[in-house]
Amino acid sequence: MADSPLFLPRLTVVGAGPGDPDLLTLKGAKALAAADVVLYDALANDALLAHVRPGVPLIFVGKRSGFKAYTQEGINDLIVQQAYRHGHVVRLKGGDPFVFGRGREEMLYAEAHGLATDYVPGISSAVAAAGSVGIPATHRGLSEGFRVLTATTADEQLSTALLEAAQTPGVTTIILMGMSRLAEIAALFARYGGADVPAAIIQNGTLPTARVVAGTVADIATRASSAGLGAPAVIVLGDVVRLMKQSAAVDARGTELLPELLTYAKVA
Repeated sequence: MADSPLFLPRLTVVGAGPGDPDLLTLKGAKALAAADVVLYDALANDALLAHVRPGVPLIFVGKRSGFKAYTQEGINDLIVQQAYRHGHVVRLKGGDPFVFGRGREEMLYAEAHGLATDYVPGISSAVAAAGSVGIPATHRGLSEGFRVLTATTADEQLSTALLEAAQTPGVTTIILMGMSRLAEIAALFARYGGADVPAAIIQNGTLPTARVVAGTVADIATRASSAGLGAPAVIVLGDVVRLMKQSAAVDARGTELLPELLTYAKVA
């Protein structure tokens, strides 16, 4: 790295979207086509790699089946190494990299090591997964707004923001990376918001393999366990769950839903 490269070492962090490859942005596709090397995560659909020029190195840096290819520190170092070796590094991350995706963290590290950086937003699964089955983040008369939370803090403790969320059920709560703490989250909402708060879990949202379970915070953990749902999944809590599409409850993908939730709430 002491010698000046003949190209500009740079990093573009690209949001891969929620899963469906057709939901990649045009700018994201252009960035992939201009990449000299691509570092991609498990949540980035492999079909997106078709946008990359033949012969460009593709490096998997995600986690699959419990195997973690790189630590975050290792990814940071790899970005810098590959940029000085190849030029333009595209870091392809699921959803939107700036929504619990550590995208800016990687950019800051790259900038500190002399790389130019850019960011291409992606469609976040926080909204798209629920929306794909008819659950909006907000709806007039049902939700005053929405919040997007991660289930745990950096030290793996349950997020303190969940308590405030549980006490204000009139605001839709969308939780990412929360399946391992689902029972605790549901119990918290049942205690402070009421056992009848509607809840839904969307696994593999926007994909043909999507599965949905819905109920209330009193039984959602049991329903999810019985259906075998796991990560990656989005948890949605609030009255907007009542607006879920009828078709999402009767497809052939193992989806189940409390019938009483499939009634449209009367809105102003």
